[in-house]
Amino acid sequence: MEWTMILTKLGEGMLVSIEIFAWTLLLSLPLGLLVAFGRMSGNVFLRGFVKFYISVMRGTPLMLQLMVFYYGPFLLFHVSLPGGYRFIAVLIGFLFNYAAYFAEIDRSGMESIPKGQYEAAAILGYSKAQAFRKIILPQMVRRTLPAVTNEMITLVKDTSLAQVISVSEMFLAASAIAAKEASMLPLFAAGIFYYVFNYLVALSMEWAERKLSYYR
Repeated sequence: MEWTMILTKLGEGMLVSIEIFAWTLLLSLPLGLLVAFGRMSGNVFLRGFVKFYISVMRGTPLMLQLMVFYYGPFLLFHVSLPGGYRFIAVLIGFLFNYAAYFAEIDRSGMESIPKGQYEAAAILGYSKAQAFRKIILPQMVRRTLPAVTNEMITLVKDTSLAQVISVSEMFLAASAIAAKEASMLPLFAAGIFYYVFNYLVALSMEWAERKLSYYR
């Protein structure tokens, strides 16, 4: 196989990995915030359900969850899904898994803010929604950025787990080429991709931390 063909295959896999990363981040961050609200709810049934959901997502392997979301509909309900569902199953698995982790990060961030700030906002005439959006949320984001950065770096590496249901992301593409060509170079190239990707993620989050240093 020519190097141009190898690079093309790796490039296609890289785009899939980036797509999984971007969609997961875009959807799981807001969902995680909603789950955190449920985790802190005064409704005992909602709080109990959310705690159970988080426990399952954090207590079982992401690889297993991907397999359940992909094979489950057919094995449980005998529903045949189109070929495009393979990628959707990956996004669903990553979304629910990472939302659970982000929910606990958000909860810890909100609970770390003194209750006096809520009371001060009420005295100033802010509604609960306004107080959260203008006062609590910016501080919460600043305090949780290091933990969120760690999850983002883990997410970059976890995109390789999509191969368990045969989604041809970067690592699967590199492994297939390495096996065919009997060469370690494609795997080495994949390693460089993951490192550079994570380096850019860490760099961008450091920039965000500096921008939000006002809220220390």
